[in-house]
Amino acid sequence: MFNIFKKKPDAGQEATQENTVDTSASLAPIAPATPEANALSFTQRLKQGLAKTRQQFSSQLSSLFGGGKIDEETYEELETILLTSDIGVAATEKLLNQLKKRVAREQLDDTKALKGALKAELLTVLQPLEIQLNTNSNKPFVIMLAGVNGAGKTTTIGKLAKRFQSEGKSVLIAAGDTFRAAAREQLQVWGERNNVHVIASEGGDPAAVIFDAVNSAIAKNIDIVIADTAGRLPTQMHLMDEIKKVQRVIAKAYPSAPHEILLVLDANTGQNAVSQVKAFDDALGVTGLVLSKLDGTAKGGVIAAIAEARPIPVRFIGIGEAIDDLRPFTAQAFVDALFDEE
Repeated sequence: MFNIFKKKPDAGQEATQENTVDTSASLAPIAPATPEANALSFTQRLKQGLAKTRQQFSSQLSSLFGGGKIDEETYEELETILLTSDIGVAATEKLLNQLKKRVAREQLDDTKALKGALKAELLTVLQPLEIQLNTNSNKPFVIMLAGVNGAGKTTTIGKLAKRFQSEGKSVLIAAGDTFRAAAREQLQVWGERNNVHVIASEGGDPAAVIFDAVNSAIAKNIDIVIADTAGRLPTQMHLMDEIKKVQRVIAKAYPSAPHEILLVLDANTGQNAVSQVKAFDDALGVTGLVLSKLDGTAKGGVIAAIAEARPIPVRFIGIGEAIDDLRPFTAQAFVDALFDEE
């Protein structure tokens, strides 16, 4: 249960409220960084976070790369491994075609040589997604978050806000998921504890809440606005129309905004994440992705499937529950972490 005590607004005061949460609230939405995590390098932490995906992927490859002639049977076995790692049909086909060309070009004849070749081709697929988020182009820089319920949007917002704060930027959060009280209250508690302004409303129109937040940020010279939106299934078109309305309202408050439309995806959903990318991108024009919960799934290969279906930049990946476990996506580090190497 949340222990939330809200102040009553004065007569005539608007329903939209800012940081009206008592500090005695008992919810801690994001785990702090542990000394053990701090002691690990980024590569070590990433490898630890991708353990389940690597176990699914690399353990099967080890027998394939043990030595022997490269033949059609080798490629058939590799195809099965790639598909079961959620790399997807289209990306798997592309990888295999490129791998065969590399094998012929470099005159490789032993399966031991395939490991390096596969890593190189996978890196080629993923590198176009490695484009870091630049928040310096506008002030305030408005980030609109979207995604289905349960994808990890609320936690991602807290981690992003903390990350931007560590870079010396001021942050304002718009709790635009007015339909899910837990999301609003979680953001309010987090904002109170971390000295981040949170504009929220008891129900009402999410577009109005975010409109107020953008105007407040302009007035207060805030660096970054993070606007939450209600989780929705992309198959429910009336709900997708609502989120498009939010996008239009943001543009009315600040004509160049939103400057980034981040789609948060739960890596556990595997190929369903690709469908979500297509649906939200068609509706909103998604500019960046956050792949959350990579530490809890064996389906991390879905990044390759996304790269083939919609090569939208992966801005961040979630590799744990701690506050610093939301990291910028780095293709080389990700590929290295997938293979069982020390």
